[in-house]
Amino acid sequence: MRNLLISSLVAASLTLGGCGLRPLYASGSKGAVAEVLADVDVAPIEGHSGWLVRNALRDRLQATQGGAGAGQRLRLDVRLEDSITGFGVRADDAVTRERRTLRARYQLVDAATGEVLLDATAAQDAGIDVVGSEYATIAAETTALERLASGVADQIVARLAVYANRGGGRAGDSAAPGGP
Repeated sequence: MRNLLISSLVAASLTLGGCGLRPLYASGSKGAVAEVLADVDVAPIEGHSGWLVRNALRDRLQATQGGAGAGQRLRLDVRLEDSITGFGVRADDAVTRERRTLRARYQLVDAATGEVLLDATAAQDAGIDVVGSEYATIAAETTALERLASGVADQIVARLAVYANRGGGRAGDSAAPGGP
């Protein structure tokens, strides 16, 4: 029985090699994805949520930039919409649950020409319990915003990496594929 299991695993692993999958960050810091990500500078984003998202983006991109913290050739423009909606209302009209949503529309722009290379969106939401303590509720809303900012930054960097992996954003490549 054990030999059958081992044989099955070996056969399955051989078929995966031919499926066309390849690592997104192939070749490490010398790969195409890392080179494009290293060229990205994140423009300032308005508001507290913008500050959180920009810092999260810069933290993720800084690893590809050799600690410099900002690329030169590409600019990432981000507009955020942060909203809190109350739901879960008790008989006395008190809200018992909130949903905080953070949506980002972002554009990857060639800094030299102003051409938009990529225009896409990212969004995350989180549920928040509204409790009797106003301080606890505000702390929960703040913590939710920090998690949402991190999640939105992860989505944006992943989308930029996929775009770069498909050939977009390379130096001297103004005909790169764009759009979501």
